[in-house]
Amino acid sequence: MKISPVQIALLLLAAIAFGFAGSFVAGHWMTPNHASAGMHDFVHHELSLSPEQDARLDELEDAFAIERRTLESALMAANARLAAAMEQEHEYGPMVGEAIDDVHASMGDLQKATVRHVFNMRELLDEDQQRAFDRQVGRALTTDQNE
Repeated sequence: MKISPVQIALLLLAAIAFGFAGSFVAGHWMTPNHASAGMHDFVHHELSLSPEQDARLDELEDAFAIERRTLESALMAANARLAAAMEQEHEYGPMVGEAIDDVHASMGDLQKATVRHVFNMRELLDEDQQRAFDRQVGRALTTDQNE
């Protein structure tokens, strides 16, 4: 079966679209930036941090921003590999399956780092602050972000 130039162009566009869709879903589904930013706002403005807690939180935020950018870059690269595999195989073949596994692994790494960061923030808090923080984390994880 011969593939026409139009079909190749359509498959290439589909591969790129799937790559972007994977990136969007990962970002929307896990929402590390949005949820993390919301948690930081909550911690900074609702928990009456001491100056020492505030300074330590700033250090955590700076370190996590670097880690998050690295992990997001890895996720983007995994999505690019998926797009290339889809373009090459034109079906759900072994390369596509492996690329999907890589995307999922990258998404998992980002989510794990985000959860570790949440626990690192929690460690800075006293018991009363931790209780309020825990309630807010529960709400953030169970509330539809589109509402």
